[in-house]
Amino acid sequence: MQPVDMQVVGQELAVKWADGSEHFVRLETLRRFCPCAACLGEKDIFGKLYKAPERPYGPGAFEIGRLNPVGGYAVQPVWKDGHSTGLYSWEWLRRVADADTTPSPNA
Repeated sequence: MQPVDMQVVGQELAVKWADGSEHFVRLETLRRFCPCAACLGEKDIFGKLYKAPERPYGPGAFEIGRLNPVGGYAVQPVWKDGHSTGLYSWEWLRRVADADTTPSPNA
């Protein structure tokens, strides 16, 4: 399912889906679940996971500078610390939103 609207509101990404449902995902959660190979790692054909060493998040790591649409299937956040290699498919974004169950302080 594809979002019909998406925008940063404070420290959250507000997503309105085509079925009328809405999610508010904390930006920190979104960044910590970045699906790129550098953050999440990637598996070879034998299932071995290769992952870069953990590194601390710097200033701007949990702030989005802009959201770039990718085809009709994903969004690419450009974080203010310069990280921009994660492509969040609609399915991945929905899974992260569902996992982020902490109530919003604005609710």
